[in-house]
Order: sequence, then C-alpha cells, then structure tokens
Amino acid sequence: MKNSVNPWKIAKKQLDNIAKLLDMDKKVLKKLSQPDNFLEKFISIRMDNGIKKRFKAYRSQYNNTLGSYKGGVRFHPQVNRDEVMALSMWMTWKCSLVNIPFGGGKGGITVNPKKLSSKELEKLARGYVKSFSNFLGEDKDIPAPDVGVSSQIIDWMTKEHIKNGGTKAGFTGKSVSLGGSKGRTQATGRGGYYILERLKQKLNLIPCQTSIIIQGFGNVGYWFAQEAFKKGYKIVGLSDSKGGILSNKFKRLNPAAVLEHKEKTGSVIGFPQTKTISQQQLLEQRVDVLAPAALEGVIHQNNVDKIRAKIIIELANGPVDSSVDYILKSKNIIVIPDILANSGGVIVSYFEWRQNKENKFWTEQKVNQRLKHKIIKSLDDVWNIARERKIDMRTAAYVRAVSRIVKEMQNS
Repeated sequence: MKNSVNPWKIAKKQLDNIAKLLDMDKKVLKKLSQPDNFLEKFISIRMDNGIKKRFKAYRSQYNNTLGSYKGGVRFHPQVNRDEVMALSMWMTWKCSLVNIPFGGGKGGITVNPKKLSSKELEKLARGYVKSFSNFLGEDKDIPAPDVGVSSQIIDWMTKEHIKNGGTKAGFTGKSVSLGGSKGRTQATGRGGYYILERLKQKLNLIPCQTSIIIQGFGNVGYWFAQEAFKKGYKIVGLSDSKGGILSNKFKRLNPAAVLEHKEKTGSVIGFPQTKTISQQQLLEQRVDVLAPAALEGVIHQNNVDKIRAKIIIELANGPVDSSVDYILKSKNIIVIPDILANSGGVIVSYFEWRQNKENKFWTEQKVNQRLKHKIIKSLDDVWNIARERKIDMRTAAYVRAVSRIVKEMQNS
C-alpha cells in the first residue's frame, strides 16, 4: 500500500525539528540536509525475448562521518529519487543510533522484480554493480538487500564486485556459503522481537494477553511474528500486498502455518478461521501492538484518528508520517521508531562485515546474543532520553543519533 506522502519531505522535516532541539550550527545543518553524493544511472539489459530494456538505478551516499556508507538496494516499481534519499538519511541516523562504525547510504532500481526471470534479475543485479563500481567497496560504500532483493541477488552483485577487484566484505546480506552471516535473514524481524521483549519488561506486558497485528508479511514481518508467536504472543492479524486477514474471535494465528498457506496460494488471504479485510482496516484494529512492516507512509493525516493500537513498532522504514507523531503522542500511543525498531538488519550486516574483514565465522548463537545486547542497549538509551526530556521516542532516538554525528563532525 502506498499513498502520496513524500518520504524526503518527512525526513527533512524530522531533521529540521531535531536541529532546533539541538540548537544545531547552520553549516552543520546545511551539510546534513543533503546527501554527500547522489548517483543516477540507466542500466540496459537484454531481456529473454531479445529486446533491450532500460531501468533507472540510484545510489545515495548520505553521510560518512562515522564510517563507510551503508545501506540496502531496493528493487520496487515505486523506487524514486526522493525515496532513496530519505532512506539514506534514515540509514545514517540508524547506524549512529545503534553505535556501529558506518555512515548511511541507500540504493534502488525502479523495477518489479516479480516480472523478471532469474536470468534477467542476474543481469540487472550485475549491471547495478558495474554502473556504480567506482563508488562501492568495503571501506567506501557497502550495499545490502532491501525490499525486493534476495540473498541470491546480493550474491550476484558480490560476485560481480569481486570480479571487478572488490572483496566479499563489500556487500552484506550474502548467502552463508559466500561469506554471509548466520542469523542475517532473521535479523530485522528478530531485532524487532527483542524490542518487544524489552517493552514487556518496561510495560508489564503479558504475552498471552498481548494482541499483535503485523502489516506486511514478507521476511521482516514473518520473523517478527514467528519469534513473538514462539513466546506466546497473540498474532491476530497479518497482511501482504493483496490484502489482510483477521483471526475469528481474535484467536492466535500461527505464522508458520500462514506462510505455508501463502506459499501455496500466493497470499495470506483465505487462511482458515480468518476474515479478509483491507490493509486500511487492518491498521485500524484495536490491538496492543501494531507492527507496520511494509512500505513507508501507511499511517498519515487521513487515518491517524482511526489508529487504536497501544504500541506501534515500526518494522518498515518511515511507515508513520512524522507530521502525525504529535497526534499519536496525544493518544498515549508509544511509537518505537524505525531507526531503532528495524535496526537488527544493519547491526547483523555490521557483524557480517566484521567477520569478512577478520576472516572469521560466528555461530548464530553469538550473532543473536550480540544483536540482542546492542538493540536493547539502544532502546534503553532512547527510553531514558525520552523520559528525561519528556519527548516522544522518535524525537529521543533522533536526538541520540544526530547529536552523535554532529559531535563527531565538530571534532573532525
């Protein structure tokens, strides 16, 4: 689901608000208000039918004050300049917030990957690396998977990068056989679950009485659901690009069973003992936890008054238009912002990069332990700032993340 909200305007407004709070120097604000480098290319590939087709590709290198640019590559029909710039800004704050030595970047290709064959996808993936090869590398800019990009696509990109003189540390999100980290596939959803578990302690949640709706049932939504389900939480609603389902009488849904149904039928719709509802209706249910895990801008001025969750965990990037944050706060809805809630992916990407650079291989248990420690520490930091300053969690997260970068910029 997508609406007309411009993610770049959201991102810029967030930065301007934080700049006022931090009394930021005007030169620093100007530097942080645009990417260090923005790249646009056309990638031409020969399709299986013999016809050549061009695809628009982007790479936004936002800020590298804390380290190499870092950020995913998205394959989606609605990828555009504003979206990529916004995502690269958010990646900058995300890496700073969880205290990893990366800056922020993002990339994408305007394409529907579902309409391309495997051969066409491989050509497009390799074409992306060829187009931006001079700007990529383990100590320059390290791409990773995002919406529409699988580990297989990243493997093709990595192989092309190595062919051009790069190393396997130049990409993260690879398959384990090519140097990927164990636990990377589950990392974003699992990190969101660790956030939920910490909130359980802070808010005295009882899992079997805590209802959860997840909007978006891709990789992130599934692993968040699966981890929560295993610990007894009540998953009562799910959705994918074709619509949503709500369990009859708010009974628990088993995410693994729903996934099996989706793989057989192509959608979560029609799962037994559920009713089909729209994406919008799903967002408006009265639940304890709402986890938007799809695209940005799904909660906005036109529907915020109908949001009735007690907690929103932003597993997607920018699912809540920041202009409605004050409304959610006035309704006492706790919002765990995207730069914290979905940071598990980039944290484990950092672990993968370290393993590659040091030629080591960590167990999944070690990866998960370190992920849990890092994301809970970040949540506690943000929680304390929010309480001390009497501000919402998003503002507190930005205060923490942006001030760290500003301090480093002023010291350099």
